[in-house]
Amino acid sequence: MIICPVCEHQQAQGTECEVCGKKLFTTAPVAVAVARLPELEQTQLAGGRAPVQTAAIPDLELTAQQPVQNVAVQPVPELDTGRAAAAGNVMVAPMQEMDTGRAISDGTRTAVPSGPVVCRYCRNVQDIGNVCDRCGMRLPKVRLTQPEASAASGRVQAGARTTCPKCHTPGYAGRACVTCSTVIPAAE
Repeated sequence: MIICPVCEHQQAQGTECEVCGKKLFTTAPVAVAVARLPELEQTQLAGGRAPVQTAAIPDLELTAQQPVQNVAVQPVPELDTGRAAAAGNVMVAPMQEMDTGRAISDGTRTAVPSGPVVCRYCRNVQDIGNVCDRCGMRLPKVRLTQPEASAASGRVQAGARTTCPKCHTPGYAGRACVTCSTVIPAAE
């Protein structure tokens, strides 16, 4: 059995993992001598794309229907064309008892949530990032205030753990963000 070092998937054979695609072997495949079997019947046509002589059968119709000749169009009087006569002048009045589904505004608005976010799957509370650190599910997108860690001025050294400036997902400076693929800036 082959066990993938990345995802620990077990498989019987193959050069790459069936689940994550990790290359399992770095050695080149072994060259094996191939001998033609003498009792194997050979193909009679040379190559698979050799031209074949064909001839059209004279009494065979090329299409299922013959081409339409110039025929005079005849109207069918009993056929309903689907058109109705004009409705004329119709009085339009609003219905007083109809509910429009819209309440009268009182002027107050719902406050937009900000600050720490609670994951709706595992209930983990986290200050930064668009992906939950515990379960990996996407967190709600609404955030107005920047977290204190990313608000600090100056760039961090390459390879240091920081947050993406675009989506605030935890990542490493100098590398692409795993969520939005933005390169996280690093100090030179």
